[in-house]
Amino acid sequence: MTPERWQELKKVLAGALELDPAERSAYLDRVCPEPSVRSEVESLIAAHDKGDSRFLAQSSAELKQGMKLGPYEILAPLGAGGMGEVYRARDTRLDRIVAIKILPEHGADRDGLRERFEREARAVASLNHPHICVLHDVGHQNGIDYLVMEYLEGETLAQRLAKGPLPPDQVLRHAMEIADALDKAHRNGITHRDLKPGNIMLTKSGAKLLDFGLAKWKQEAAGSAPLSLLSTKDPITEQGVILGTLQYMAPEQVEGKEADARTDIFAFGAVVYEMATGKKAFEGKTQASLIAKILETNPPPISSFQPMTPPALDRLVKRCLAKDPEDRWQTARDLWLELKSIIERGPEAAAQPAPVERGRLLRWMLLSAIACLAAAGFTGVAVWHLKPSKQPAEVARTLVNSTPADRFSPPRPTRTAVALSPNGKHLVFSATKGGTQQLYLRDMDRSEGTPIAGTENSNSPFFSPDGQWLGFWQGTVAVGAIGELKKVPLGGGPAVTLCKTGLLYGASWGTDDTVVFASQYDGGLWRVSGGGGTPQPLTTVDTKRGEFGHRLPQMLPGGQAVLFTAIKARYRWDDAQIVVRSLVTNEQKVLIEGAADARYVPTGHLVYVREGTLMAVPFNLERLETTGSPVGILEGVMQDVNTTSSSGDTGAAQFSISDSGSLVYMPGGVADREVSAVWVSRDGKTEPIPIPLRSFLVPRFSPDGQQLVLTSTTGMMTQNVATYGIKRGALSALTTAGQNMMAVWTPDGKRVTFGSSAAGPLNLFWKPADGSGPAERLTTSEHNQRPSSWSPDGKTLAFLEIISDTHADIWTLSLENGVAKTRPLVQSPSLKRWAEFSPDGRWLAYVSNESGRDEVYVQPYPGPGFRLQVSTEGGIEPAWSHSGREMFYVIPNPNGTMKMMAVDVALQPKFTVGRPHLLFEGRFAASTYLRNYDVASDDRRFIMIQAKEQAQEPSLTEMFLVQNWFEELKQKVPTGRK
Repeated sequence: MTPERWQELKKVLAGALELDPAERSAYLDRVCPEPSVRSEVESLIAAHDKGDSRFLAQSSAELKQGMKLGPYEILAPLGAGGMGEVYRARDTRLDRIVAIKILPEHGADRDGLRERFEREARAVASLNHPHICVLHDVGHQNGIDYLVMEYLEGETLAQRLAKGPLPPDQVLRHAMEIADALDKAHRNGITHRDLKPGNIMLTKSGAKLLDFGLAKWKQEAAGSAPLSLLSTKDPITEQGVILGTLQYMAPEQVEGKEADARTDIFAFGAVVYEMATGKKAFEGKTQASLIAKILETNPPPISSFQPMTPPALDRLVKRCLAKDPEDRWQTARDLWLELKSIIERGPEAAAQPAPVERGRLLRWMLLSAIACLAAAGFTGVAVWHLKPSKQPAEVARTLVNSTPADRFSPPRPTRTAVALSPNGKHLVFSATKGGTQQLYLRDMDRSEGTPIAGTENSNSPFFSPDGQWLGFWQGTVAVGAIGELKKVPLGGGPAVTLCKTGLLYGASWGTDDTVVFASQYDGGLWRVSGGGGTPQPLTTVDTKRGEFGHRLPQMLPGGQAVLFTAIKARYRWDDAQIVVRSLVTNEQKVLIEGAADARYVPTGHLVYVREGTLMAVPFNLERLETTGSPVGILEGVMQDVNTTSSSGDTGAAQFSISDSGSLVYMPGGVADREVSAVWVSRDGKTEPIPIPLRSFLVPRFSPDGQQLVLTSTTGMMTQNVATYGIKRGALSALTTAGQNMMAVWTPDGKRVTFGSSAAGPLNLFWKPADGSGPAERLTTSEHNQRPSSWSPDGKTLAFLEIISDTHADIWTLSLENGVAKTRPLVQSPSLKRWAEFSPDGRWLAYVSNESGRDEVYVQPYPGPGFRLQVSTEGGIEPAWSHSGREMFYVIPNPNGTMKMMAVDVALQPKFTVGRPHLLFEGRFAASTYLRNYDVASDDRRFIMIQAKEQAQEPSLTEMFLVQNWFEELKQKVPTGRK
């Protein structure tokens, strides 16, 4: 055959090789009307399937022996298909044999093929597994795109099946290997979508999964094509429309629906069926009849062809091939475990029960059940007549470990880290393995958990009332973080986003399919539909009662009321309250003082925590009131730490109770971390400032440098503004009642401006710095506000108006003839914070997250003019040097430390900025809206907030499970119920 003739036939051949043999005939009818052309193509197909040299010689027309692609020397062709040609080559650098897959010339200009080629490179590069073909390299030369793969010696499973079914032991072994490879891909968010015998290589080391050209990443939304396209479009001109090989496609694929991990599990079932029987699970004379079989019929049992097949394998494959994805195995990990169990049972798994007449079998089952019950000490004439034992079930305590993770995470969680399903059969916990933190699901009848795909960097798990869904929050726990409230099917499948929200402070799923949650540290509760949507406010903080925020909600049975924790001071839980709110009357009342994180249990109790002790009190659900005295029932339950990290502390206690009576909890009690103010030099050396240890926020130097103003929280106190004389070492309270915080000096040093809830929401007030006069109100708004920075001339105050936890704008306040006038300065639907005037008053620095992460910007004041981005890798809390020649800002690290960055700037004649560089790194506290540090007048050191050194807590690898715990609870705290 001439090279010209080969080029004519290659396109047709490529399309045929993309299809399964059963589909090729209909395809060739369409594209090869001439008998001579069809005969040539069929001859080449036969040569390809046999590995015949005639085909290989033609497929090697472009790359000859001895040619090079980069450092790779072509040795011989190995095969070809629609997605590319494969060659055996030698890596001249490492002197090893490799396989090179090239995108053929006829496909180089076709977007679909190139996209699939690049998709395969990305997919395989993200995977490292003994049963997935290794990707060594990628390259491009002379218009040729190529992948360098591991060279495998062996045969494809399709070639092996041409000889007949595999022996049973090989079926099970290779099935386990393929399931293990799929599990690796799925955990990395990759769905293969074209699992078939032709994409599985059998080697001496076992099965190897190949060809991720159709793989779907978890962030991709595109599904398969509509069913109508499958039979009407030419695969040559519509490459990629049929996403998969028809005989192994799941019903949702052929119907054009979204593919996920369970789609691969269907194909896996079809492959295992074919390995065991030598026959395809679904066959049809036409494409239409094949599709009908996939959608409507089930294949005969494997045992009808192979009588010695283990019944468990038949059941496994049948479940894989279920039409509804919800009815299939939900994870490849579950498949692997089931296959492992079949192998371990050995010959016992293959035992077939003797045929028994149906009535005799039922009688035998009934008599066996009664005999077993009698042997166990029960009495009765039939199962449905048995009376329950008068003896209460025995309370059993066991340890639950973090296997297969290294430890529960983090050592002391700041958010809910453990959840039991309502029926007590499933446990979800947050854990870390190899530095990766995610949620794990453990069935209580198994010895270890399984990572839940798509839950990396997640926290706050909670179940739907029916136990079918798991809710959680996903995002980075850091100052100003915006994440997503999500849900995922418990049985497996992709996660669904309910809404975007800031840091989560607890969530609960009601029986009316409403999710109630808290996200603002100083806000009320919100609710959103269990199907997703726009959150709506549910409660409002009552500042007149001294409330600071609502957290840790729990919907009560019936969906008519909600429990929550009302806090009076940030980071303190000894002054919190358990509150109940009727969703019918909107009335709410305080149930318990000095407590947090309450849960209602079906025994008629409220269970909650008080400084690390689990407490219980009888509770009347109809009247929504306690009916007895609280009793301590368990000490040392881990509760959130008290600290000044505004991205932390929710007050959450690490315990969960199922409706069936089980309790699980983490030990650890309460750790109270006090903080101190410290001097930090430009090289990171610290020096303590002799202020008494307590919680501090937002320190600011007075204009003369002799005093500090800061926000102070101590014990049962709420937050108040205090001043500290640096030379005298004296701390004086400037405000003493209500919520008063986030103070800044006026440029003349005579007044302090701060936010106060004295008359409702947190609005702006000021007061003489020496305390000689009362506080005066500057603004009135329904939104919370924070003072940020005064202009050097003292005429204008930049402040923040907080619309929601995802939206804050920058405003200015000017005093005109003694009257305060406010104007918006920077408004947009994003979160803007940390506004700071430059020393000459001509520029304003601030932070916005409009790009998807917090970055520092500078714009002219009052304008007009263009703004300039200062930070390059994210940043918060900007500050100007007093000289005006530098700017500073902070980059928070995931481990709780932060980087202090500096960048050279010029203010005149125009603003210019240099490259940021690191000054120092350390464990210092950040704040949500105002800088939590200040710069000394010489620009040589900073005052910062640092946590008191604590002994490092050991990694937690075990927690306690108490089964039948309700029996113990009822004995310790009687409710009077019968």
